[in-house]
Order: sequence, then C-alpha cells, then structure tokens
Amino acid sequence: MVIGIVWYGPLFGKQWMKLSGVKANKKDMVLRNLGGLLSAVLMAYVLSTFVGLGLSGALLIGFWIWLGFFATSSLGSVLWEGKSFKLYLINNGFNLLALLTMAAILS
Repeated sequence: MVIGIVWYGPLFGKQWMKLSGVKANKKDMVLRNLGGLLSAVLMAYVLSTFVGLGLSGALLIGFWIWLGFFATSSLGSVLWEGKSFKLYLINNGFNLLALLTMAAILS
C-alpha cells in the first residue's frame, strides 16, 4: 500500500490520472483503498506459496510472475483498448515493484 501511495501520488499521480481518465473522488476513497488492501493481501498470500527459495529465488519468482501474468495480460489495454503505452509502463512498473517487494519481504 505504501508503494502504491508513493507511486500513484507524488511520482506518477498526475500523469496516471491524465492518461487513465480517472477523476479524484474522495467520497468513495475508503472503499477503494479497502479493495486495494484486500487485493494486495490476497496477492501476497498466493505469492507466499511460491516463495521459499531465499531472497534471490523469491525475486526471480516475483519477476517471472510479473512478466508471465501482469505484463502480458495488461498489454491488451494498449493493443485493444487504445490505452497509451506510457500508462502501461506506469502501471506495470508499479506491479513489478510491488511484486518484488512482496517477494523480498516474504522470503
């Protein structure tokens, strides 16, 4: 969650909002953050079943999960939905960093 706050806040927040078309809506922010937290906990739980190989092994697993599932499945938003490649890079950079951080912590 901390990585997401920094990534989609001061680092890339304005660019992400512009590219994705998301408007700031503070009234439902609690529910969105709760959904994000539950999603992160589920991801960490699933990742924990694969991570038992030490730090380097955990980082390698995190990378391959990102490359094989996140980077590939979200590419459709660029290819078929007309989303910008820059938005793809912002979102997938976050996904990679989050997965590697989870893997490192879990190892």
